[in-house]
Amino acid sequence: MPETRTTADFWFDPLCPWAWMTSRWMLEVQEVRPVDVRWHVMSLAVLNENKLDELPEEYREMLATQAWGPVRVAVAAEQLHGPEVLGRLYTAMGTRFHNEGLGPTREAMAAALADAGLPAGLLEYAEKDTYDAELRASHKEGINKVGQDVGTPVISVPGPDGTEVAFFGPVVTPAPKGEAAARLWDGTLLVASTPGFYEIKRTRTEGPIFD
Repeated sequence: MPETRTTADFWFDPLCPWAWMTSRWMLEVQEVRPVDVRWHVMSLAVLNENKLDELPEEYREMLATQAWGPVRVAVAAEQLHGPEVLGRLYTAMGTRFHNEGLGPTREAMAAALADAGLPAGLLEYAEKDTYDAELRASHKEGINKVGQDVGTPVISVPGPDGTEVAFFGPVVTPAPKGEAAARLWDGTLLVASTPGFYEIKRTRTEGPIFD
């Protein structure tokens, strides 16, 4: 019998380097476990819009000047070309923004659209609120699964008993590969599906390691 594959829903903001690391791990998980990733957009700008006064000035500036464009382009691509384009567009954006160190510039977004085989005209939506309602709906769907006090990414997957298991993270660097990726997936599902389990954490001592 063919193995039964599970869908893992993954909410990302392409601006976040830690979500990028987690997403690369999930691509490894697809290769070593019967899991298929389905991509969705969430937004750090939306997540933080009601608590800007609590944030450092540098982070507020980043949200105001850099956070809206990439997610607006991603949602426009999803709305106009279907959800199946999100995975390759995210890979193209993340490679340009993070691995190549270009950040979320218009030039990097334009190159990412070309890399993903998508129309250059989608870049126009970086400055438009045309699909902000759809962006907010996608964000809300993901964040409602885990609560407002987390960030990106959010992952949701059917648990061992068929009930939904959703969690933020894991935050990891570098992205594990091969059997190490599989072990982290198995362990994450184990703790996340434990009733009453909420958090495990330690201080980060390294930044994202892109490879």
